[in-house]
Amino acid sequence: MILAFLLSTFILLVSTLVQAAILSNITFLPAVPDLCLICVLYFSLHNGKLFGETNGFISGLFLDFLSAGPLGLNCLMRTIIGYVGGIFNKTINTEGFFIPVLLGACATVLKVLITWLLSFLFPNSIIAYNPFTILFVFEIAINSLLTPIMFKILGLFSKTLVLKPENVL
Repeated sequence: MILAFLLSTFILLVSTLVQAAILSNITFLPAVPDLCLICVLYFSLHNGKLFGETNGFISGLFLDFLSAGPLGLNCLMRTIIGYVGGIFNKTINTEGFFIPVLLGACATVLKVLITWLLSFLFPNSIIAYNPFTILFVFEIAINSLLTPIMFKILGLFSKTLVLKPENVL
């Protein structure tokens, strides 16, 4: 369990650095693909609520240190997404193409809904998404299309990353 946690933390750190340092500097992309969100979704779907929310918090912490947003915003948002993904632990088959695409779209919509709700609670510090723009559509599309690819890549490490059923909380 400790090895799975350490490896998932390393994967989250690498995906955060790729997302913040490389993908955010590509000028022809209207929105940055959220690799950390996809990784948290994979970890929570395969390892349960506790593992998902812990990895969500860690990825949010990495993103909060690298972004200009309020400290704790990404932690809260990704912890909730990790918990919600963990509710469906080992009940959804993530091996195909269409289910991961749907999961990536749902996770992106949940991220936007959480940000929108928090922007009502903290209007001066959080800028909400406008779901009626091309940026939002592009982010859903790119996250949805990257989800099956990331799930296949993370599936290569499934012997180490995926916990045995008796260790899942």
